[in-house]
Amino acid sequence: VFDLLHRGHVSYLAQARQLGMSLVVGVNSDASVRMLGKGSDRPINGQEDRMALLAALESVDLVVLFSEQTPVELIRRIRPDVYVKGGDYAIESLEETKVVQAWGGKAFAIPFIYERSTTNLLGKIRS
Repeated sequence: VFDLLHRGHVSYLAQARQLGMSLVVGVNSDASVRMLGKGSDRPINGQEDRMALLAALESVDLVVLFSEQTPVELIRRIRPDVYVKGGDYAIESLEETKVVQAWGGKAFAIPFIYERSTTNLLGKIRS
């Protein structure tokens, strides 16, 4: 979602970039974020703002929007050799992993170096 970009996101994306020749970041559309049940006021930052911030990062080569709840269809279209998620995901249980592995790709869950959470940040801001 990358709603409020924070240090955890930046370090995770830099690590992901080291696993391949380029880094393409899939971003949930505003409608997709609402489907995920993040809250009636989410996303805080609209999809264009979230995409612009990610595109400005040195580690990111391309930012692509997707409108589904998961990036499975996007992954099928771009056929990455490597698929990366944050360490809070059980990578082997994700449909995305199975799709990437079907053509010989690899999937990784990168452990977080900096424990940050957009939900926790929003809680701090609101209190």
